[in-house]
Amino acid sequence: MKSVRSMMLTLVLAGSFTGTVFAKTATVDIQPTKEGSSVSGSMRLEEVPEGLKIQAAVKGVSPGLHGFHIHENGACGEEGKAAGGHFNPDHASHGFLLHDGFSFAHAGDLGNMNVDADGTGALEVTLPGLSLSTGEHNIAGKSVILHEKEDDFGQPTGNAGGRIGCGIITEE
Repeated sequence: MKSVRSMMLTLVLAGSFTGTVFAKTATVDIQPTKEGSSVSGSMRLEEVPEGLKIQAAVKGVSPGLHGFHIHENGACGEEGKAAGGHFNPDHASHGFLLHDGFSFAHAGDLGNMNVDADGTGALEVTLPGLSLSTGEHNIAGKSVILHEKEDDFGQPTGNAGGRIGCGIITEE
């Protein structure tokens, strides 16, 4: 017969191997903001030790650079205007979050996505300090907007023009 101490040790060891921690992930289904547009895309977000890893791909977009931002509301109606402004809990100036940090950029300032001549584009970046579900830089449930023009990092929002694609960040 096993002793109580032996059974407790077995339970502790078994628990340490079954307590696997899974990274939080989310997806975004990017849809056109105007009827008849061919803009589409997807985005995958994953919490990693370095921050929030973002992988996005679009198609049906005009070639060149296009501003790409996280916006404050989880809505895409009214041709993307329902998404509100850039996500900016720190009330910072507009910038490029990866280079400027939260003190000098909106938490939603992802910069630009380069779209090739065939209308496809991709972006992969890991942003320290963003998360999907904790802290003031939590972006779950917010929207992602693809803009018609390049973000020139001017004030107050980068002069990237209209909103051509939108999707809501949905935790998996």
